[in-house]
Amino acid sequence: MADTLTLMAVHAHPDDEASSTGGVLAMYSGQGVQTVVVTCTNGEFGDAPGQVKPGQEGHDEQMVAQLRLAELRQSCKILGVSQLELLGYHDSGMPDWEYKDRPDAFCNIPVDVVAERIAVLIEKYRPQVMISYDDKGMYQHPDHVHAAVSAATAARESGVPDKFYQTAMRPSDWRKLWQALREQGLPDLPEEREFTEEMRLQMEEAEGRITTTVDISSVLDRKREALFAHASQVQESWFSKVPEDLAIEVFGKEHFVRVTGPGPVPEYDLFAGLR
Repeated sequence: MADTLTLMAVHAHPDDEASSTGGVLAMYSGQGVQTVVVTCTNGEFGDAPGQVKPGQEGHDEQMVAQLRLAELRQSCKILGVSQLELLGYHDSGMPDWEYKDRPDAFCNIPVDVVAERIAVLIEKYRPQVMISYDDKGMYQHPDHVHAAVSAATAARESGVPDKFYQTAMRPSDWRKLWQALREQGLPDLPEEREFTEEMRLQMEEAEGRITTTVDISSVLDRKREALFAHASQVQESWFSKVPEDLAIEVFGKEHFVRVTGPGPVPEYDLFAGLR
């Protein structure tokens, strides 16, 4: 057994570390685990102050990037992240935006180039556990897909992590959330409208593949605080309107699919069998 346990999470943009892995980062850091966040892009195509979108007057890519990176550093501080590593690539924008065709967009950087940079960090920190996204999952943002493929490639070729996980969502939890928010008078939730039937089927399939569920209710307040540190992106969000009891029920666990690694499933600890 290693003297120091290390968890590495590879994310696409500032704020992803809080939304999908904020709970495990906070919980394991509190247990003395070294936690490393790798953020691939600077988030240039996020909202500018006042929710100004890319292409609208007043949106400055570099200003947005600096703001989002500052928010990222504060989020990592709240979560107790040991090390933040920035790859510094340019945000690609959403799948239907023309920005993704730019040669400097992260999604156009060759996978082997990105994977090699991640592999250097794997060698530096020697994580037993790595997390990224499901590259075939519901959310097909170009940067998330590229981060997922690059992280998986680096993990596989380095042979270092004992376990590699993909983040997962439970559609049953989201249905429960939407129903509760409707009852509060919020019937028109953009996130629900944007779920196509194909996306719903993908979520159902992914839910069936979940191997690992971690109870993060004890640090949920820190996860929420870290998410709200990204004020430029979550200002006026419906997330702030979720009652505390419902937040614990819906967001009090984080779910993962174990792609590689030993041990029986289901499991309730990313480090099961490694301690």
